[in-house]
Amino acid sequence: MVDIETYIKDNVALIVINGDVDASSSIYLDESLNNQLTKKEYNVVVDCSELHYISSAGLGVFMSYIEEFKGTNQKFVLFGLSKKVRNVFEMLGLDQLMTLVETKEEALVFVNEN
Repeated sequence: MVDIETYIKDNVALIVINGDVDASSSIYLDESLNNQLTKKEYNVVVDCSELHYISSAGLGVFMSYIEEFKGTNQKFVLFGLSKKVRNVFEMLGLDQLMTLVETKEEALVFVNEN
């Protein structure tokens, strides 16, 4: 079960994930990211501090957006990954393809850099 909320402030869309992203709930993550990519108005910051588990389907959602965000002027960053979840990203090499930081403050600095 997952709850995903999006908050807009200034030039940032903050997507907060709470729970587990698995095959049945990954569609909600996909919808949230796609909404922000389609709007092209905001940099996207994903709060993973309450993401307890992510399946291959959830990882696939993130992977599918890496190139799409690179094709826009939008910045895309994740923060707050637990050690367990971060290890999965690192094993797959996703930490080399996308920006992962520890804190919300670091994420906001990243999206506001020129």
